[in-house]
Amino acid sequence: MKRKQLGRTGLMVTENSFGALPIQRIDKQSAVELLHMAYDGGINYYDTARAYTDSEEKLGEAFHDRREKIVISTKSQGKTKEQVLADLDTSLKQLRTDYVDILQLHNIPAVPDLEDENSPYYALVEAKKQGKCRFIGVTSHRRNVAEQAVKTGLYDTLQFPVSHISPQADLIQLCAENDVGFIAMKALSGGLITCAQAAYAFFQQFPNAVPIWGIQKKEELQQFLDCAAQGITLTPELEQVIEKDRKELAGNFCRGCGYCMPCRE
Repeated sequence: MKRKQLGRTGLMVTENSFGALPIQRIDKQSAVELLHMAYDGGINYYDTARAYTDSEEKLGEAFHDRREKIVISTKSQGKTKEQVLADLDTSLKQLRTDYVDILQLHNIPAVPDLEDENSPYYALVEAKKQGKCRFIGVTSHRRNVAEQAVKTGLYDTLQFPVSHISPQADLIQLCAENDVGFIAMKALSGGLITCAQAAYAFFQQFPNAVPIWGIQKKEELQQFLDCAAQGITLTPELEQVIEKDRKELAGNFCRGCGYCMPCRE
């Protein structure tokens, strides 16, 4: 499977990578089998979070004996330095490892205040100093916050919702210009997109954007493994699928930014 470089981290991660939020919905044995299938299929990057209930525990069960062969990122929703570091210690215990490759601040509503010594940003700095993470990043559902974070030059990666019905090509380009690794969450738009070939082909246009497919079933995983094996590219036929999806689905996709709240309807 082809790999892409996550910006300045130098990490080479597979073009199909694994978003581990959905595995919290299945039992441990099924999750481990699914993760091993992904690993055997060549996938080397797995993204999780402290907030994803037992997702980290399942990753730890699956990969504790092959930790050096994979890339793991996790996230903390902590609002202070102390909370983020406490979350990280819990994550490391659940993942059965002594470090994560990328530690991310989870869905930040604003870029952390550098004037505040208790800011969660300084937890990332401290975790890296202690060797508990190799690189640092942020995830956000808010476009303006994502742009601001990239422009600070402080973060190695950005995770943001991107799919072929919400392309965000200029944000991907901004990350490329700043050597920030781009991790694409919601690459299937929360399940709205059902054509794996079109979803896969869309990301072939962006050498610096890595989708983390939210996978819960073996048949879902197999579709993306097949796309890689077949070398699927963006054909006129798949462009038509993408255009149809954009016309029918674009207005239904929720990035989770919260801008519409409180709901006036």
